[in-house]
Amino acid sequence: MRRRDANNRAMTDALSAHPAKQATPKGGRWLAPAEDFFRPMLEFAELAPVVDSCADERRLHARLVAAPLSAVDASELGAIADADARENYVVFLAFRDAVVAAGSLEAYYLRLVRGGPIAVPPTFIDAVVAAIVARLVDGRASAIERRAAQLLHRTQRVAVRDGRVLCADRDAADRASATSSGIDLVRQLIAGAGDDRSALPVLGAANAREFDAAADPFAFVLDLSHEIANDLGHGLSFTMARSDSGMTALARVLERWIVHFLDVATTIRPLQRIDDPAWRWHVGLDAEATALLNDLYRGDAPDDDRLQRLIGLFRLDFADPREMRTDVAGKPVYLGLAMNAEQTLKLKPQNLLVNLPLAASA
Repeated sequence: MRRRDANNRAMTDALSAHPAKQATPKGGRWLAPAEDFFRPMLEFAELAPVVDSCADERRLHARLVAAPLSAVDASELGAIADADARENYVVFLAFRDAVVAAGSLEAYYLRLVRGGPIAVPPTFIDAVVAAIVARLVDGRASAIERRAAQLLHRTQRVAVRDGRVLCADRDAADRASATSSGIDLVRQLIAGAGDDRSALPVLGAANAREFDAAADPFAFVLDLSHEIANDLGHGLSFTMARSDSGMTALARVLERWIVHFLDVATTIRPLQRIDDPAWRWHVGLDAEATALLNDLYRGDAPDDDRLQRLIGLFRLDFADPREMRTDVAGKPVYLGLAMNAEQTLKLKPQNLLVNLPLAASA
């Protein structure tokens, strides 16, 4: 979609802030698309009328806002004077009609990710994921799990500080420090993580209620650090797992994601390293992690800069090995999470749906 106006991050935020209200349960499990799922998209900069929008464009926009699922014929689209606006409506209506035809957001998403190259605008895909994930963590998840769930549909800025892996929502971070960008921005935002100097608060047990009541649910830093090393002096040290680890919270969300789509129960737990001479299967949770794990599996040693981008490892075990491919049944599946060279993280939850070693029956 071509952008005709200012950026639409504010509307993208609005779309994903309360996605559970934008779709309705279908058959008690999957979500049927509702009008309120599509209505906020009409306020995206690519679709909202601008000063020089023609009367026909304004008329169509108003009609769709009132009834987002109403039919639109070719003559209405052809009457729009601006070619970019006309093209944008074609893209939106094709997306809307495909979701409705699929019958549920989940069925649409599975068809999309299993169907080869994706030509749908990322904002639309993120909206689908946000609505699905919201139901997975609605009412039974901790604040940290709900913050971790945002990683499935929101790009994060990441910084590693004193052994801690901290991530801030990219758009919230940009708003918090409009004069900075990239790595410098992340460092500024979390330079005082855990104290009053932090521009964005680090989410933990102490401020979980603030997260629940926050006007901006994306304005909290997630601490992905899973273990903390304590130096006792005299050459003694011990390592303890954090009870409020963002990695553990993310693992719980991914377990629910898998069982929701595939009806396959798994257990996922964070790892510090992979020590497995019989390593058979892995899945990268993002493009960077996929490339890194592929290199490590082949025995190719990535350079130190690339290795430092690997910020998380997990072990996934199937509850029932019979649901796995016979050649790897009973073997663990290793998952990786990595930031890119710009220290951003864009998780690809579809990788878990298309790359797990499932038996044909599953």
